Amino acid sequence: MIKNSIVGIILLSLVFVSCKDKASAKINSSNLEIAKERDAKISLGTAIIEFDTKDYDFGVVNEGEVVEGIFKITNKGKTDLIITDASASCGCTVPEWPKDPIKPGDSGELKFSFNSAGRTGKQSKSITLQTNTENVTEMLRIGGTVTPKK
Repeated sequence: MIKNSIVGIILLSLVFVSCKDKASAKINSSNLEIAKERDAKISLGTAIIEFDTKDYDFGVVNEGEVVEGIFKITNKGKTDLIITDASASCGCTVPEWPKDPIKPGDSGELKFSFNSAGRTGKQSKSITLQTNTENVTEMLRIGGTVTPKK
């Protein structure tokens, strides 16, 4: 009984000691301003990515040719569009994407090259983008036919 009373007194003492400062005095005003700015940007909406096409058909090429192409990217959203990464499904395809944010209403280009060396027949490759859009990932496709060397 005495042990329980002592433990109870200690716990009550800790509660009173730990709550002696006002919680509002612990708020850092600069952090509050940063949070307000962040929340204002979030309330604007998200970036919305739009492509001129999501499928690029390079037709028929001879083995060994390097195909180059461009996907046009437009930001239809209300905040900056940021592409953090673009990865191809195969080492034969190399994407080059805009590293700077694309402002609302502006456009950018994703350039790619496909090396057909050692690849014959029907080809289908993809480029996956990591973005700050609602979907987070977007996929583009590249395809065509490679004829063997004669």
